[in-house]
Amino acid sequence: QVQLVESGGGLVQPGGSLRLSCAVSGSSGAIHAMGWYRQAPGKQRELVASVTSGGTTNYADSVKGRYTISSDNANLQMNSLKPEDTAVYYCNARDFFGINYWGKGTLVTVSS
Repeated sequence: QVQLVESGGGLVQPGGSLRLSCAVSGSSGAIHAMGWYRQAPGKQRELVASVTSGGTTNYADSVKGRYTISSDNANLQMNSLKPEDTAVYYCNARDFFGINYWGKGTLVTVSS
């Protein structure tokens, strides 16, 4: 079992920055990949960024050049934030058996 707890969300003005962290506990040695998803009101949950245990990263087109996921701890640095980035952000971990684990989410609001 893997437990995930997100932190770092909050209110930020357009153009600002935030860094999201994901605290991992439990069987962390079984994790193959970690990532961040987000879900805005009325929309489906979507992948934002991911990183594998080998260091391969992947980003949604909408955040490329603005977001960076750390290969060390999967922290998500978000720069040049836009109002459309407003969502609940979820940390995800997938183990080598393909099982997905989720945190409870942290709210990011981009507004002036």
